[in-house]
Amino acid sequence: MRIIAGTLRGRRLNPPTSLPVRPTTDMARESLFNILNNYVDYEECRVLDLFAGTGAVSLEFVSRGAKAVTSIDISNACTDYIKSVSMQFKVDNMHVVRADVFDLLKRANQQFDIVFADPPYALHDLPKLPDLVFDSGVLTDDGIFILEHPKEFVFEDHPHFWQHRAYGKVNFTFFAMHLDEE
Repeated sequence: MRIIAGTLRGRRLNPPTSLPVRPTTDMARESLFNILNNYVDYEECRVLDLFAGTGAVSLEFVSRGAKAVTSIDISNACTDYIKSVSMQFKVDNMHVVRADVFDLLKRANQQFDIVFADPPYALHDLPKLPDLVFDSGVLTDDGIFILEHPKEFVFEDHPHFWQHRAYGKVNFTFFAMHLDEE
């Protein structure tokens, strides 16, 4: 795994094989950021990475100049790994929190321009995540929510659905509070 672009471009992530993760592939991450490049001013962007796992997506946002990134994972091993990598890479605009995403969304008191979620594909409550994110108030009015999920889930009927992209077994569905049909 490597950072695709930005100030950390080419830096490798070598997470322990014991981490309970299914990392987003380099190809899928690159495709995701190619889409976001058309819509996001990273330097003005606050990012929330839910189910952060290895922190690869968080670090990609940091590398591209995000103002602040908050990485959430319930696993001590994952948060410890992300913290160690952020120290190794001398990252100072990333906050790593060990928390249950569902509890965090219930008590959220900050807003973010981008919320990214890559939950375990077998997560029972995965279909509820878009509503939980929008109901929590964690997304700014012009923010984007991106959900990575398996192909079995279809969100095109969701009121905030914006677009869907598939890259092999990786599916990204994009949601927006206010849709801009450019």
